[in-house]
Amino acid sequence: MSPTDIDEDEPQVKESVIRLMTRLAMQYNAANLSQGFPNEPPPRKVKLALAQAVLSGKDDGLLQKNHCDITEQELTDSLINLLTKESSEDDTVTDELNQYSPPMGRADARKAVSEYYSRLYNYNVSEDHITLTLGATEAVATALRTVGDKVVIFEPFHELYSSQCEIFYLNPVYVTLKPNKEKNEWDYDTDELKDAIKGAKAIILNTPHNPTGKVFDQNELKQVVDLCLEQEDCYIITDEIYEHMTYPDDNGNQRKHLLIPEVFPEAAHRTLVCNSLGKSASATGWRLGWCLHPPALSSLYRGVHDQLVAMAPHPMQYASLAYLNLPTEYFRETLSSRYINRIRKLADALKSIGFGVILPEGSYYLFVDFESVKELKGLSPTDAAMYLLQEVGVASVPGDNFYGKSEEGKKYLRFAACRSDTDIDNAIVRLKEKLHPVMM
Repeated sequence: MSPTDIDEDEPQVKESVIRLMTRLAMQYNAANLSQGFPNEPPPRKVKLALAQAVLSGKDDGLLQKNHCDITEQELTDSLINLLTKESSEDDTVTDELNQYSPPMGRADARKAVSEYYSRLYNYNVSEDHITLTLGATEAVATALRTVGDKVVIFEPFHELYSSQCEIFYLNPVYVTLKPNKEKNEWDYDTDELKDAIKGAKAIILNTPHNPTGKVFDQNELKQVVDLCLEQEDCYIITDEIYEHMTYPDDNGNQRKHLLIPEVFPEAAHRTLVCNSLGKSASATGWRLGWCLHPPALSSLYRGVHDQLVAMAPHPMQYASLAYLNLPTEYFRETLSSRYINRIRKLADALKSIGFGVILPEGSYYLFVDFESVKELKGLSPTDAAMYLLQEVGVASVPGDNFYGKSEEGKKYLRFAACRSDTDIDNAIVRLKEKLHPVMM
């Protein structure tokens, strides 16, 4: 098909550039700092729970009754017992967990999500208004299809938002986050947001933010809430997959992710909270997410979800009982500290060779200006990313992939600092060997 054969009214959806860079990293044997997935395993207890689900194939009450107290050794003993059974015994077992679940998800898993929000945010939500989804990607897609028309998106943004708008024939309108170098943070223009939200049916709010690392504070969230409530039927769709990855400010005060329907209860009926265990459990391949939806939208949301994907993977739903009941310290302390040293050492290395860096307030990305790197100066983002890939041996993502209207992205690259220390150290060595700052 030639470009002249393409109907401009058809959705112009392309393959993910982020995932393309991962494939190219493998092709060129490059250190992969492009796609934002960790290469360390999920918590052992969570892995054992998944194995229990797949091998037993049945709900024997092991996790439901004891999910808070059951030990790794008890799960291991159960698995050994399953593995040492005669194979002929499998023929007599009625399998449940490797088959379809109810479309909205297992009742016990949805209840575990409800208890998770009660425990961590003091927010009560009925499992009747929670749907388990095929990752946060589908949670957001279903939310958009449920409420969307004109959709406000902060740019830079994750590429799936604009692509999903294309797929569903929605109208995305962009508000640009810009670097405030004096404050060392990313800000938006209030008037631009006010203008964009007029007549909108939804705004997507990703916080902590990919790719900038911005954590929207309470005043910013209140502004978004107030503007949405001023509109007729304008919904807030949140993407909260980095909720526990927030870092101290310059004064050493720990930043905190805020849950909109808890902090602003007046907006609960207008908020769809989308989340996933993929990043927090280091289980991005499990594709298990969820959405908290207002009661008035529950039936429609679940209908769209059912017809799009039927259900989330059933064994992963069962294993999520173990994840959602991990100790509070895992969410409050382990995840908030896991990536901070990797982020800082990669940021220091990038600064030393000329990249302009604003340290992220949350998530685990560095969205950096490459204009002052000698070897990259004057290149387009794609050419800069390909130079790093082919000549340096480090994979990143072109910055313009994250923009819909402005030209801001033409000077940026995104690096993911969620890989192992070994991978990041390897990347730093390559970067310092091949790149140099522009001499003033």
